[in-house]
Amino acid sequence: MPELGEGQPHAFVLETDPLSGAPGVGVRGELDIDTAPGLTHVLESEIRASVGPFVVDLCDLDLLDSSGVSVLVRARALLGREDRDLVVICPPGPARRIFEVTNLDELLVLFDSREQAAASLRPAA
Repeated sequence: MPELGEGQPHAFVLETDPLSGAPGVGVRGELDIDTAPGLTHVLESEIRASVGPFVVDLCDLDLLDSSGVSVLVRARALLGREDRDLVVICPPGPARRIFEVTNLDELLVLFDSREQAAASLRPAA
C-alpha cells in the first residue's frame, strides 16, 4: 500500500534560480489554469529585470496543461521582442511530448537536463 503523499502531485512552487549565470525560474508541481497566472506574473517581472537567455526549468513539473503552455508562449514572445531566447529544461515525458506535438519544440530552445542547458549557456572560452 502506498504511503500518504506517495505518487501525489507536488505543491506548485516557483523559484528564481539562475543557471550558469542566466536568469530564470524553476517550476515544480502542477502548471495549470489555477497556477498559470502566478507564473505569468513572475516571468514578466523576471524577464523585464534581466538580459540574455532566460531559463525555465520544468524538470520537477508534475503536470502541464494548455494554460501553462500559453504562459510559456507568451514569455517567448516577450523575449523575442529583444531577440532573446527562452531556454526550457524539460526531460522526455508527457510535458516534453506537448511541445513536440504542437511544434513548439521548434520555437523554444529545449534541453533534456539542467547539465545539458548549463553546458550550452557557458560563454565560449
